[in-house]
Amino acid sequence: MRRQFRYLSGYLRAGRAEPVKRLTDFGQCRRPVLLLHGLFSTRRSLDVLERRLRRDGYCVFSLNFGGIAQSLDGRGIEQLAEFVRRKVDRLYERNPGLAPLTIIGHSKGGLVGCYYVKKLGGCSRTRAILTLGTPHRGTAAAYVALPLGRIARSILQMRPSSRFLRELNEGPWPSGVRLVSLYSMQDRVVRFPSPLIETRDLACLRNVAVEARGHREFLYRKRVYDVLLTELRMGEEPAPVTIRKPRVPLCSAPQAAPAHAIEALGR
Repeated sequence: MRRQFRYLSGYLRAGRAEPVKRLTDFGQCRRPVLLLHGLFSTRRSLDVLERRLRRDGYCVFSLNFGGIAQSLDGRGIEQLAEFVRRKVDRLYERNPGLAPLTIIGHSKGGLVGCYYVKKLGGCSRTRAILTLGTPHRGTAAAYVALPLGRIARSILQMRPSSRFLRELNEGPWPSGVRLVSLYSMQDRVVRFPSPLIETRDLACLRNVAVEARGHREFLYRKRVYDVLLTELRMGEEPAPVTIRKPRVPLCSAPQAAPAHAIEALGR
């Protein structure tokens, strides 16, 4: 019971929109990593992961999608991806020598990162994206939270076979970006096989099992981090050039963001 209480209370602590110090010097940043948090959480939930990445030589930054008490987290995933695109574009405009980006997204944050890379031209800025317990195929837990769908539209989008997921999965993944989905058979929120991606036997697409006994353990369990770090370093190596399998296109031009997303961000 104590263990379960700590597990559930972690969501309440993560929902506090507390300030986070900016520690990254982008003028001296050769290994930039963007962290994206999950539903009803804030970037405070990424503290342990951020500290470990900084210790291992990465310059890390994150974006706050809102938390429980703020409205931005209640918007759709495509709107949050547009928010990411604007922030990242502004960052690279100010720092033109910045190296390609690696994105690490927990839960819904992984879907935000994937939409940014695949649909909004983020493939031109991104080297790799690693997702932690992300419902790439949707999650049945979204049905339990349906009453909250009016204040958090992304809950509806994370249902299995939702319109959003069908649109996101249409077409090939950009070949210039490595995508790795880390999942756990013990994850009670995003249960197997929900976090699996379709690899199509491509080296740049991988599903990797890790030992996480709960959905939040992806963010602080040492064994998960060890696997994450290995995959992160693999993503830094140049991808092998293959002449076969030309069916996967190179990074495409950015698509226009949905009109409702731009209008909502304008408000």
